[in-house]
Amino acid sequence: MRKTATTINPALSRVISETGHTDLIVVTDAGLPIPAGAERIDLAYRPGAPAFLDVLDTVLAELVVEGATVSSEVTETSPHVLDALRERLPGIDIELVPHVEFKKRTHEARAFVRSGEFTPYANVILHAGVAY
Repeated sequence: MRKTATTINPALSRVISETGHTDLIVVTDAGLPIPAGAERIDLAYRPGAPAFLDVLDTVLAELVVEGATVSSEVTETSPHVLDALRERLPGIDIELVPHVEFKKRTHEARAFVRSGEFTPYANVILHAGVAY
C-alpha cells in the first residue's frame, strides 16, 4: 500500500502500488540470488550504486511496513547495516534468521528490488502493512 507518490521508476512505483497487506518485498544487494521467474526491479548500474540504503529509503517513503526479516550474519559481518535498518524501522520487529533460511523465505516475495550494493548481507525482506 502506497504512502506517497515519490518514486519515479515506473516498475518500482507499480510494484509498490500493487503490494497488499502481508506481501513481501525484498530490497537486495548486488549478490542475493533472485529465484527464477520472480519479479526483479534491477536498479544497479555499477558496483555500489545505487546504494542499498538509498534504494531502501525510496521504498520506505511509499510502502507501509509492519515487519522485516534480515540475515543474522549481518550482526557480525555488517553491523552498520542492521543499525541503519533499526533507525529506519523504529518500533518494527526485525527478525534475524540464518542466511540459508533468509534465502528460502525470499521465494515467497512478490518482488525483488536490486541495488548495486557490495556490502555483505545488505538485504531485507519487508512485510507490507496497511495504512489504516
